[in-house]
Amino acid sequence: MALHTRDGGLVMPNAWDGLSALMLADAGFEAIATSSTALAATLGRADGRHEVTRDEHLAHARLLGRLTGLPVNGDFEDGYGDTPEDVAATVEAAVAAGLAGIGIEDTSGDPDQPIRGVDEAVNRIRAAVEAAKGRIVVTGRSDNFLQGRPDLDDTIRRLTAFAEAGADVLYAPYPPDLDALAAIVTAVAPAPVNVLISPADKVLTVAELQKAGVKRISLGPALYTHAMEALQQATKALVAGDLTTATTGISFERISGLLARGTN
Repeated sequence: MALHTRDGGLVMPNAWDGLSALMLADAGFEAIATSSTALAATLGRADGRHEVTRDEHLAHARLLGRLTGLPVNGDFEDGYGDTPEDVAATVEAAVAAGLAGIGIEDTSGDPDQPIRGVDEAVNRIRAAVEAAKGRIVVTGRSDNFLQGRPDLDDTIRRLTAFAEAGADVLYAPYPPDLDALAAIVTAVAPAPVNVLISPADKVLTVAELQKAGVKRISLGPALYTHAMEALQQATKALVAGDLTTATTGISFERISGLLARGTN
């Protein structure tokens, strides 16, 4: 939690496998996170539909932590369960797995009604906090904007209720603009706010986000999709017969060095 409350806060990039986690650690990042979207994609599954199990995500997070020795925040969707008791069990499992943080969304996994009611969402965050007992950083997250519900007032109502229930960090991916982000930061203060890359209308710099009061910046699946774009371009080159472009990448020596760091 100290990383969130210091001046400037932290940038917490999201890894999707062992090598990406080691690259981020080697670059000097002090904490990393999982990405439920990227993890699901690596398994050939959809995100946010309960297609990845809690145990699969826990094993993934443990791997990232074991290889890097860094604090790992688990992007654990809705807490992997229908009831507050299920969410509490997930938090207990995350603590036992050695995670440093866990995010709980107000999503439902139901495409027809993707966002849970306010009272239900708050009860789930409260259960997470009570199970955490200060042993793990709990992030309360509202996905209104991601799910096509551009209601800033409702989002702030949810986040402030999550803060009152004891959530350590508050998070609403892609508020519409900087003014909306500033309103969220002000509403939940002094609790730290996470932002996913930037507001929806413009990608800002780390310094600009820090000036707005953001304490944690995460990237979600952005690094993964960046890597997949490189693969797509290499694939196009290969189809065109350009073996040089298709096979340009980091060296096996670099990969071996990172993997050796992870096993020592």
